[in-house]
Amino acid sequence: MLAAAQRLRRSTDFAAAIRGGRRAGRGTLVVHLLVDEPAFASQARAGFVVSKAVGNAVVRNKVRRRLRHLVRPLLAELPEGASLVVRALPPAAGATQAILAADLEGAVAAARRPRRPR
Repeated sequence: MLAAAQRLRRSTDFAAAIRGGRRAGRGTLVVHLLVDEPAFASQARAGFVVSKAVGNAVVRNKVRRRLRHLVRPLLAELPEGASLVVRALPPAAGATQAILAADLEGAVAAARRPRRPR
């Protein structure tokens, strides 16, 4: 379980991270990372989106619990005030913990990389 201060709860927070953040996807998930948050947020926060396309309620909750367990140590590495939204894709339901971990770490690392100039 994430601490209350580490959770995204309001839809405006989710929308800000999805619209204004960097997006990176892998086979089982997509992450949206917004780093330039206002100074009042003291910790990095995370939120999860697991739609009905992933599976029934039991499967969705299982995927959400597994992702929450994997995100907890990553929040300490993110800058203060960062917002991370993790959106699970349908293949996440059948993925192993190792695949989810590799996809999550890879996607967060890609979202943190600076953009290449065009």
